[in-house]
Amino acid sequence: MQLKGIREELAKYGQEHLLHHWDTLSTAEQNELMQELEELDLEEVTEYFKRATCDLEQVGQKLDDRMQPLDDSQCGSIIKSTNEELVHYQDLSLAEIASGHVAILLLAGGQGTRLGVSYPKGMYNVGLPSNKTLFQLQAERILKLERLAAQQTGKSGKITWYIMTSATTVGPTENFFKENDYFGLKQENIFVFQQGTLPCFTFDGKIILGEKHKISRAPDGNGGLYRALRTEGVLDNMKSRGVKYIQLYCVDNILVRVGDPVFIGYCLSKGAECANKVVRKQFPTEAVGITCKVDGHYQVVEYSEITTKSAELSNKDGSLVYSAANICIHFFTLEFLERVVTTNERYLQHHVAKKKIPYVTDKGDIVKPTTPNGIKMEKFVFDVFRFANNFVVWECLRDEEFAPLKNAEGAKDCTPSYCRNAVLALHQKWLKMAGAEILSPSGVEAALMTSPASEGNNNLDVNDKGQQGEVVITEISPLLSYAGEGLEDKVRGKQYSTSTPLHLHPQSIF
Repeated sequence: MQLKGIREELAKYGQEHLLHHWDTLSTAEQNELMQELEELDLEEVTEYFKRATCDLEQVGQKLDDRMQPLDDSQCGSIIKSTNEELVHYQDLSLAEIASGHVAILLLAGGQGTRLGVSYPKGMYNVGLPSNKTLFQLQAERILKLERLAAQQTGKSGKITWYIMTSATTVGPTENFFKENDYFGLKQENIFVFQQGTLPCFTFDGKIILGEKHKISRAPDGNGGLYRALRTEGVLDNMKSRGVKYIQLYCVDNILVRVGDPVFIGYCLSKGAECANKVVRKQFPTEAVGITCKVDGHYQVVEYSEITTKSAELSNKDGSLVYSAANICIHFFTLEFLERVVTTNERYLQHHVAKKKIPYVTDKGDIVKPTTPNGIKMEKFVFDVFRFANNFVVWECLRDEEFAPLKNAEGAKDCTPSYCRNAVLALHQKWLKMAGAEILSPSGVEAALMTSPASEGNNNLDVNDKGQQGEVVITEISPLLSYAGEGLEDKVRGKQYSTSTPLHLHPQSIF
């Protein structure tokens, strides 16, 4: 498109200011700006702004009168299932994994800024004896799951790992995997792609120039996944590989069961096209989103969107009515994702964040405001729940499956030591259940660690958490055990001392 056409198109949507500095730009800068403007769908992004600001007027309104709890028939739980049921769910999943029908979607666009580092959060090492990063722990869980499926079925199917990054993390992530030889996985089974961005707007609907030749942009949120599945060729790749079922999770959860065969198997047994893995909300005012129905559609409702009265509603057994806390672990069928991407994605709600966004003045000066001057728009990954016809939830245990890394040391929770101790406590429990003894230097069996991630332990003062008993340095490689299985033959009757950090892996001498 020629410059005249661009000017006319910008004027049509009230954005002609984007060319204000045109005559002062170098040829290279003009070409860069021209390309960005040609690729910008002005009709679409200005419509997003209108809808988002209309939705902004609804922020703060409570949803109590529009909410309904999930039906019991939709709610599975590890603690309410029999061993036979759990084995059945796992067998269903392993058969699909062995047939190459299962893929993993990882949301890994975030940097470790709040942890005090500038690299992708998946590259963070919380200080386990193995010094493994989040990426390595998760890669090895995938490897182990493939091996379990092969042992169970005699077929060697592969799990494809799709990793969504951002503009700032895509390069470092790709380099990190390459430098570490993909942690034992095959390169062709790892698909790294990038989420999109959206222009930032002023409060009155003007697209913000971050530089004289560049529009100010921000990532489109984890819900930008659905557009990226189409534009980055992910959906087509899944179809070409014969993928039928997908598990999604966030990179920061150190305990995540990547490709969890029990969760996926439960979804398969219920014929679900979409599902959410949850943990039990611990107390009415806990600041977590809960899974329920709003106006008959499935939704995650933020804690700020309901009143205390509704949050405190309880069942006859004393449990909370609205208790299914979201932890961003989801299940989708490929058919459901196709429908979302081709039909529903355009209509996903944009959530608005008022931000301090640097901008260029008419004189060409860059200003860094001290108060919010514009908005960034983003979509949430769970907002597709409302499009599901067959939706279920699966409740897991916090101390076994949910310990997110979010904060630097010194914060109340979700710190590196919080995550490290959650792993150590879980692995000590696995060893004890497998028949091993862990002895203190005096020869007395060490008490089980209290996991910082356990229910009832997340609301303690940070100083109190330090008094939860001795830290037992016990780590089990995912390559040795995915979720505590297969340890009895290796450790039953053996004794280990707390005086020596323990890292058990396939090459260990038992």
